[in-house]
Amino acid sequence: MELPFPGMDPYLELPTLWPDVHARIISAMCDAIQEQLGPNYVALITPYIALESIEIAPTRQVFVPDVGVFRDESTDTGTSTATITPAPLTIPVSITVPTRYARIEIRSVLQQTLITAIELLSPANKRPGPDGADAYEKKRQELFTSNVHLLEIDLLRAGVRPQLARPLPPAAYYAFLSRAYRRPLVEVWPIALSDPLPVLPVPLVYPDPDVALDLGTILRQVYRRAHYERVIDYRADPPPPPLSPDEMAWLDQQLRTQGLR
Repeated sequence: MELPFPGMDPYLELPTLWPDVHARIISAMCDAIQEQLGPNYVALITPYIALESIEIAPTRQVFVPDVGVFRDESTDTGTSTATITPAPLTIPVSITVPTRYARIEIRSVLQQTLITAIELLSPANKRPGPDGADAYEKKRQELFTSNVHLLEIDLLRAGVRPQLARPLPPAAYYAFLSRAYRRPLVEVWPIALSDPLPVLPVPLVYPDPDVALDLGTILRQVYRRAHYERVIDYRADPPPPPLSPDEMAWLDQQLRTQGLR
């Protein structure tokens, strides 16, 4: 099945699905970039571990309880007990688990110098707090004081956005490019839910030209090969944060046109 949206699919933001989406997009982006690089560069996938709060789907497991209740046949008096009130709700718990993510690094072949870092943001990068967005911002600032270009792709609507000196225009998704020789200026691509994903530039060492990163083509390839339609319920509302009324109306019409609602 083809991707049912012209750009990003908000259902791919599901916390249980995003780690797989992230890994596949990173791999596809790295391959697409590598094919365009000259002999002086190499694109590498650099893995890292982040702690994510993920809602685990229920499975059959055997637990050893801390407390056991046993029946003593010798003292059973046959007296009745109070009727237990059944729980009105059953809700899964969010469990913090180590999750594998990765970034792309473009390095020079001879010196192995880092030229460009590409981040596809994860929930850990955007989670408020010292071990989330604050830690990611510290890493950004370290790159800003270096000669490394930084391309950030944010396909998650929830969480803290990368910091800029001025407010961002409203949009569902963003891409940010900080070229080492243009700092403190950052190129910004606001992306509405209904927009096709842009073709982004990946800078190298001057005077070598930018490499084109076609996000839309990559996402369509990833979606088609992964068969995400088998695990996504398009009849349900998309993951949080909530869409605006106009976005919800557009999304509903798009899915109905595709026969998914």
